[in-house]
Amino acid sequence: MASAGPVLSREEVDRALARLGADRDAIEMALLGLQDHPGLRLLDGAELAGRTQERWAVAGQGLPLLWALFDRYSEALASARAVRARKAKLGASELAELSELLTGDAVTVPGGALPDGPQLLGAPAKLVERISLDALMARMNSWYATVLEVVSAADAVWSALPARIDLLLAELHRVQTLAASLGVHTGGHPLGDDLAGLAADLTELRSEVRSDPLALWRPARVPAQRGTVPDGSAFASPSGMVDTERFDRAGRALDGVRLELEDLLRLRDDAEERLQGVGDLLQRADATLAEARRARGEVLAKIAASDVPAVPGPASALRERIVVALELRQSGQWGRLAPLLDALEDAAAKELSRARQSLTEVTQPLAVRAELRGRLDAYKAMAARLRVSEDPEVIERYEKARWLLWSAPCDLRAAAAAVARFQQSLRPAPAETAHEETGQTPVDGQVQGG
Repeated sequence: MASAGPVLSREEVDRALARLGADRDAIEMALLGLQDHPGLRLLDGAELAGRTQERWAVAGQGLPLLWALFDRYSEALASARAVRARKAKLGASELAELSELLTGDAVTVPGGALPDGPQLLGAPAKLVERISLDALMARMNSWYATVLEVVSAADAVWSALPARIDLLLAELHRVQTLAASLGVHTGGHPLGDDLAGLAADLTELRSEVRSDPLALWRPARVPAQRGTVPDGSAFASPSGMVDTERFDRAGRALDGVRLELEDLLRLRDDAEERLQGVGDLLQRADATLAEARRARGEVLAKIAASDVPAVPGPASALRERIVVALELRQSGQWGRLAPLLDALEDAAAKELSRARQSLTEVTQPLAVRAELRGRLDAYKAMAARLRVSEDPEVIERYEKARWLLWSAPCDLRAAAAAVARFQQSLRPAPAETAHEETGQTPVDGQVQGG
């Protein structure tokens, strides 16, 4: 048999046999590992759909074909080893035959046996092909990478998601039980609808993971990109990552629903105390309004004023809402009670603030009168220090202001003007002024003068 290429030397023949033998052993280890891959067993027994079904329809043919190609490779290598074993010293004919076996197209394989190598359009289909050992090695590497990509990716998804989905479904069931105990049901409360939607999403995701795992796989490179058989390893790890976005989103949504339900649970435990607090606020508001009405009567009697504001009545509508809240609490409708109770607490606080503001506005004239009385007393003390308290004009103005402030009804404008006039009348005595100018202090019983 004539060699299509250059004839190898004996050393080149021996090196080629050693390399090809090492490659054969690595291929065998990789195929045995692939055959025992858990992902392969799952793919063989699963009812596949979608992208996984499409990919496995091609890649699933790869493992039996790989063993067939491996057998051809082993047979061709055994033939070459047999020729090499004939003689210790190889002649020209043996070197030519070995060169053809080791480098020429001396291996017969099924035609078109490539995972992504369809026949050219219009070309006749080949039943068999003759290729070299190196070409056969490349073809096995191609099939191995194709099968391993699908098997490893499917196994990675099946290892990452189903158990976690089951745990999340179990947590969802616990949250649904909590929701039912709080009167939160589908169609009756938004949280119940959210839980029903999460249950449907997780059930659908679980089904998709089992039937189409590759739909949740994000490869780091183009699928089935040609690679090489890994030396000394049964199979390689997949190059990519599991897409957990839908699962993570469902987990976050469930956490949010659980927190809201726990708020409702706390509401159930605290509702009575919170409703009591609302009642207390309204009682304080009523008491404040009653005080404002009493004070208004006092102001109208004691102050000559026409602009005293009216005191509002009690918040009857708010009390009706409290009755509704009590009924909701009694019937365990915590979902409806939660926003109502928040609104009641806010409204009760505002009602108390409104009552206090009304009391402040009503009693403002009394506060102004008290402030004017205090200023008048302070100015009287100042008159004594200035030694003008016996001055007739000062006495007259003081008595006028005092009469206005202590008479009823009190004219605040006139009283304020009278207090201001009394203040203006406060001037130091002449002798006091003279001593202040000379810097001398008079001595008791001694007349100062020239």
